[in-house]
Amino acid sequence: MSKSIYYSILSLFFTTSCTSQSLETVSFVDLDKYQGIWYEISAFPQRFQKGCHCTTATYTKSEKGYIIVENRCNKDSINGKESYIKGKAFVDPETGNSKLKVQFFWPFKGKYWIIDLAEDYSYAVVGHPNRKYLWILSRTPSMDQKTYEAILTRLKEKEFDITKLKITQQIVP
Repeated sequence: MSKSIYYSILSLFFTTSCTSQSLETVSFVDLDKYQGIWYEISAFPQRFQKGCHCTTATYTKSEKGYIIVENRCNKDSINGKESYIKGKAFVDPETGNSKLKVQFFWPFKGKYWIIDLAEDYSYAVVGHPNRKYLWILSRTPSMDQKTYEAILTRLKEKEFDITKLKITQQIVP
């Protein structure tokens, strides 16, 4: 293989890799408004959420500067046994609070990037720069279809494979 072809392929690989890893977040998150309960509307299925229904996440600012994260779901059905895990989220400095690192088991931390957020904090979209993790969250157990479809359109523009999204069953009053 000639050097020019080799360098062209190498350049294409690095350009594609770098491009696929960049992911724009929202410019600023008011953590006081963000805290509270969020209902999972849909998500990319993950091994650690297998069998989950009625999934929620509750965020509470701690006096020590981190955010307490409490995730709950009902296992195997909407009436199943509750599963619960508690962790911590740490804000990445200089990100307008839009990039966090979540830790459920020391010393491991996962990227939690807020990539879409309603002006009134009625919904949020959380992703990872590798685009293998994605959650659409709402302050209520359901979301109107027009809002959901608008979010999906923006996610396609961010190069997420929205065909992988799975709707989360919630109990809607």
